[in-house]
Amino acid sequence: MPPGEACRDYRPAGCLAMTVDLERAFASFVGEELLELMRELFPLSRSLTGDGVRETLAVLARDVPLEVVETPSGTPVFDWVVPREWNIRRAWVEGPDGQRVVDLADSTLHVLGYSLPVDATIGLDELRQHVFTHRDDPDLVPYRTSYWEEQWGFCMSRRQLESLPEGRYHVVIDSTLANGSLTSGEVRIPGTTDAEFLLSTHVCHPALANDNLSGVVVLWALAKALARQEELRFTYRLLWSPGTLGPLCWLSRNLEGLERVHHGLAISCVGDSGPLRYKRSRRGNATVDRAAAHVLAAEPGSLVTPWEPGGGDERQFCSPGFDLPLGALTRTPHGLFPQYHSSADDLDLVTPAALASSLRTVLEIIEVIEANATCRNLSPYGEPQLGRRGLYQSVPDGTRPEAALLWVLSFSDGSRDLLAIAERSGLPFRTIQQAAAALEEQELLERLS
Repeated sequence: MPPGEACRDYRPAGCLAMTVDLERAFASFVGEELLELMRELFPLSRSLTGDGVRETLAVLARDVPLEVVETPSGTPVFDWVVPREWNIRRAWVEGPDGQRVVDLADSTLHVLGYSLPVDATIGLDELRQHVFTHRDDPDLVPYRTSYWEEQWGFCMSRRQLESLPEGRYHVVIDSTLANGSLTSGEVRIPGTTDAEFLLSTHVCHPALANDNLSGVVVLWALAKALARQEELRFTYRLLWSPGTLGPLCWLSRNLEGLERVHHGLAISCVGDSGPLRYKRSRRGNATVDRAAAHVLAAEPGSLVTPWEPGGGDERQFCSPGFDLPLGALTRTPHGLFPQYHSSADDLDLVTPAALASSLRTVLEIIEVIEANATCRNLSPYGEPQLGRRGLYQSVPDGTRPEAALLWVLSFSDGSRDLLAIAERSGLPFRTIQQAAAALEEQELLERLS
């Protein structure tokens, strides 16, 4: 089955109430589809710039209307400058016996990112000065880069480095560092309003599954699902870009339209088996913060944490000059799982169930925000007679559907939105939204926004 077929009919709005069997089918079918795409993308030589990012975006663009944006080297971006473009074709270390000790063909982690080209024969002592090993685990290959300091290097396990015999080593890094550009991908899905929902993930890491091919493929599935909606209230922008500089380039290009960004999510590290975790925006109580907290409250073991200035690309979007209402969704965040930035962050670390659950959670957050509204009770003088209107039967919510109706009527005074009523009542947002729709149909409620 080609990538994209599994979730072709998935709908975010109004289709998330699943039976246990459907839930399992969703996790198996969609999760396996996302993992299949990750297998295809895993070997590509991604970095801050270069053809590996372009090749990755080209794969995604087979199924989503993705526009590639290039920002030339030397472009000032706030306090940064886009660096020269780096590409690598081949690299290896050949031992005294003529056998290759490490080879880029085996793993893109074996070469220090942004390494200068080299072709030399050196002794073991000099080789050790250009080899990076994992700080904690002697059997893991680390992920290391040198974007801002020109040097060359290889990465290998400490155990392998310590086992190398004395002698001469032939080192080859066939790379280029020249004027080019930084590459990002963007999908825009128009809604009925110009108000925007921004979703972002970083696409610069090579051969790391959870951080962050998981975010790359979940955002791809979101683009597919949203593009198939008949009507969306918000306009959605989905951004795949290299970490830090990618969001900064996007922000610099879109300064005049940032007031249109009403909601946002940075998505990364969403494929491991850890619990879902949402980090609030710098604002702390934006609608997306409230929606995410409400959705995650139904997820066992999930966490909602306050804003802190470390983390991923949310740091750029929420910096004081922009202060966008954008939070971050992860499972185990970067730096907090032992496989982080190492060869252990491989495809065995991610699971189809976790990928599917992460996708579903983002869609549920979107569903809440799409359906949220502030309403006014049109019959505020006493309780309207609901029974003769058949409303008790019109909202399927277990044994007491009238509870949601009464909560909506009680708090729809034009000062609270439906999400606030769900928060106050403890009822699921979907139940509150269905009750509001039923009351609106009977002209007992009107939407103000």
